Amino acid sequence: MSTATMPAEKTPVIVPPVKWRAPGIMIAFTLVSLFGFVLFTESEETTTFRTATGGEVTELPNTIVPTVPALWVLTLVMAAVAAYAAFRAVRREPAGWWPPSVFGAAFVLAFLTWAGAGGTIPLTSLLIGGLALSVPLVFGALSGVMCERSGVVNIAIEGQLLAGAFLSAIVASLAGNPYVGVIAAPIAGALVGVLLVFFSVKYWVDQIIVGVVLNVLVLGLTTFFFSTVLSDNPDLNQRFRLPTLPVPILSDIPIIGPVLFNQNILVYLMYAAIIALQFFLFRSRWGLRVRAVGEHPKAADTVGINVIRTRWVTPILGSALAGLGGAFFTLGSGLAFGRDMSAGNGFIALAAMILGRWNPIGAVAAALLFGLSRNLANMLSTMGGAGIPGEFLLMLPYVITIFAVAGLVGRVRPPAAENKPYIK
Repeated sequence: MSTATMPAEKTPVIVPPVKWRAPGIMIAFTLVSLFGFVLFTESEETTTFRTATGGEVTELPNTIVPTVPALWVLTLVMAAVAAYAAFRAVRREPAGWWPPSVFGAAFVLAFLTWAGAGGTIPLTSLLIGGLALSVPLVFGALSGVMCERSGVVNIAIEGQLLAGAFLSAIVASLAGNPYVGVIAAPIAGALVGVLLVFFSVKYWVDQIIVGVVLNVLVLGLTTFFFSTVLSDNPDLNQRFRLPTLPVPILSDIPIIGPVLFNQNILVYLMYAAIIALQFFLFRSRWGLRVRAVGEHPKAADTVGINVIRTRWVTPILGSALAGLGGAFFTLGSGLAFGRDMSAGNGFIALAAMILGRWNPIGAVAAALLFGLSRNLANMLSTMGGAGIPGEFLLMLPYVITIFAVAGLVGRVRPPAAENKPYIK
């Protein structure tokens, strides 16, 4: 007697949903470029881009472009990139890193071309100022990456930046040397980091609450000393500016030379910090242990990693980086310490860290975006705003911050064990 064999049940194939976030944003901005820039610009206008090399005084020949044809070309480039991203999304394939990068560069160029119609865009000055405004954000974002990769949420970046600016100004005034102030700045940030780790790791206090309290504490202390000690003793709060150190040959490269290689020591330390953190975090045993502690501390403990020590040392080192960034407000800018000099940069640095997905390179790119947008707003307000009200120009960096985190990043996964105390 033969028995009928039952057909094997087929495993259902799970088809991932089509991700329309990035293509949708690209299409929306392409329409903005078309209807906001191209169709409302007079056809006979031109845009002049002024560049410099070997410093800010030696200029290259100006680049003059017809505004409307340039806008059409850039808009078509954006449309092509958006179509490619939509095609990859329909096929449920990742588009890679280059479509958003090319699209973003084309949109920024289109905006500058439109904003400078009938006038001149100082391109080199725009880039130099954008980099300068990005330095504290980059140090703060790198600090956040180090801390959160080890499982400690660092909301206190704002306070660490402020503490670094405060102590660097005082020590530089006492020593009469700005380089001594640079040495003091990371010490100030590390001291704030010690308080953060002491309460959050040793006594298991909620890390977000500790960070907020530390921000308020540092703001209160610096405001008190500024209003009393520094006001009564102006010699303790003098103006010092770190000298620029041009790199031979590299500083003479057109456009990027004076932007990247004619800077002070803080900017060069920032370059070194970016490269070192990217390498050690993802290419070294130390980085593997830090990431293991931030993801699964119990598993890390079972293989012999000292979780508590890692959560002490790494956030303190990250806090020192934030303190070093605070020195740029005073010594890097040639200013004396002022009340609340950090002005919310620590929170923008946190947003840059999230936008960069807890990766040093991504966080740096986001910080540069925010710094460039802030300098662009300042430049446009000086030029007359290109018809944009001044209030909207002041809002530009913060609108970009909100839009970038909510619109571009969307849902991201932070290190799994952050803000979770480890109890053996």
